[in-house]
Amino acid sequence: MKNLTQYLFILISFLLFSSLSSNAQKLENPISEAYLKKHLVKKSPKLILTPQIEKELKSKLKSDPLVQRYYQYLKDESIHILEKPLLKRELEGFRLLAVSREMVERMGALCMVYRIEKDPLILKRIDEEIQTVCNFIDWNNQHYLDVAEMSFAVALGIDWVGKWLPKETVQLAKNSLIEKGIKPSFDESNRRMFWISGTNNWNAVCHGGMIAAALVTADINPELSAQTISRALEKLPGSLSEYAPDGIYPEGPTYWGYGTSYTVVAANSLKTALGSDFGISKSPGFMESPSFVLQATAPSGEAFNFADCGSTNRGRVAVLMTWFASKTGDDLYLDSEFFAKPENMGRMAAPGLIWLSQFEKKKSSSLTTQWHGNGKNPVAIFRDKENDFYLGAKGGKAHLSHGNMDAGTFVFELNGVRWVIDPGNQSYYPLNKIGFNLSGHCQDCPRWTLLTKRNDAHSTITVNDERFNVEGHARIIEFKEGDQPEVSIDMTDLYFGNLASLKRRFVKENSNSILIEDQIEINDSTKDITWGLMTVADVIPVKNGAILKQDGKELKLTILSPEKIQVSVISLDPPPLEIDKTIENLKRLEIRVPAWIFENNKGVIKVRLTGE
Repeated sequence: MKNLTQYLFILISFLLFSSLSSNAQKLENPISEAYLKKHLVKKSPKLILTPQIEKELKSKLKSDPLVQRYYQYLKDESIHILEKPLLKRELEGFRLLAVSREMVERMGALCMVYRIEKDPLILKRIDEEIQTVCNFIDWNNQHYLDVAEMSFAVALGIDWVGKWLPKETVQLAKNSLIEKGIKPSFDESNRRMFWISGTNNWNAVCHGGMIAAALVTADINPELSAQTISRALEKLPGSLSEYAPDGIYPEGPTYWGYGTSYTVVAANSLKTALGSDFGISKSPGFMESPSFVLQATAPSGEAFNFADCGSTNRGRVAVLMTWFASKTGDDLYLDSEFFAKPENMGRMAAPGLIWLSQFEKKKSSSLTTQWHGNGKNPVAIFRDKENDFYLGAKGGKAHLSHGNMDAGTFVFELNGVRWVIDPGNQSYYPLNKIGFNLSGHCQDCPRWTLLTKRNDAHSTITVNDERFNVEGHARIIEFKEGDQPEVSIDMTDLYFGNLASLKRRFVKENSNSILIEDQIEINDSTKDITWGLMTVADVIPVKNGAILKQDGKELKLTILSPEKIQVSVISLDPPPLEIDKTIENLKRLEIRVPAWIFENNKGVIKVRLTGE
């Protein structure tokens, strides 16, 4: 019976995925060699930057304090780059990605500053940087993100300052873009080309890099360029479909920043080079997605870090948001406070300066205090300025790119303290070095042995101490606004038939408390139910609950139902496995409920969290 249930879940999920994929909105795709010859801007710059845009940027540099401070950041970065050694082709595990990303950052800062300052020392360094990476034996085809980001870096360098570089450098760069960048992407024997028709961030990043390379090399190989851009417009709907319908990016806020940055690179570069983004920015949910990221940022500045998400990513997110601000004129997307003192702006800092200079305020929206969105990883947010109240809850499933067994989990902040946490992401590189297979999402894949990925290390419900069904999808089934907003999530699919039904309800009772209510119907397979909460607070168990203490403040956990059930505290510092991520003072609060306690096979676990 269990195997049959699992099979049915997999079948239904496959059919649903197929339906979503087939319904992905197509982009306009008129691209041919003849089209490029007719429409491609002949002179550079044409990637994100144009002579007219540069003229407007220079004007803003004279009048806009934020643009001035931003540019000073790039100048300071360019000075630091001059002091660094040239890049080397040194892999970390099987990746060259860190080198490629560093090259993007270097090219952006150096090229932008050179266009403004015309400093010969900077031009010399640009020349050296481009020659160095173009003389690598390859850009690491086994991991195409590396190739894509390096291609974007070199394309940007040649486009922005190519007319001042030696002809030999420009020729070397364009040949490298073709031979080391574009052509390997058409190698059908390379099994690592899954990104071409994929739906995750790889699809956006790799096609974005290839588009940039193709636009810059169209003058020497228009046929290949047309083929590359046309392929991208055909396949980008795969990753664009992930934003539908409400803008929630299923890989979490961090990977939203990664995938979206190259989607923006693609859209922006196509617009400046060919006059159109061919419908990219009109894809369902795409322009709504920055609101999701802002909603997923708590008052503390920390993210609702579900999936493989980091806890904070302000600088890089702020930079990317400027593009959405420039497109909409909405200052909701403009982090003026950050740009007054910019730091750690990441590799898209130079394009970000352009986007910031293009912003003209047209409206000033604000975040709603009661918000939810659907899609593969549905999310609900309740927030309140009073007491810095923040609740983030989610449904979803594990078998997603960067997915975890975190359906039904939540994070909770009150009075400036994050009381309920998500264990967050775990660095891939150390695991890659020891050969740990982190990428597999099958039911029995090693990924689920890690603390950060398991359901029993998230603030959710576990049944019979078993892992979630990786294909089981928890959906938001009800969302109510009002003085006491609430959201309900149907989690039944997660449990392989080990219970008849489980619906989880979160209620914001007031600006000081939340209610978590789990309505459960058991069956003959149900042995016990474990209610879990992850925290780094100090915990004092008391009758019918516990007192959590952190940063001089307190939170009370009260078990309202069932009666006579107590909280257990399990320390996870140190973590269970040597390779697990260590989180200082991490612990799991458990409420274990045996199935026999439920009369007539039905029962409720009801818990209140109340601040001081």
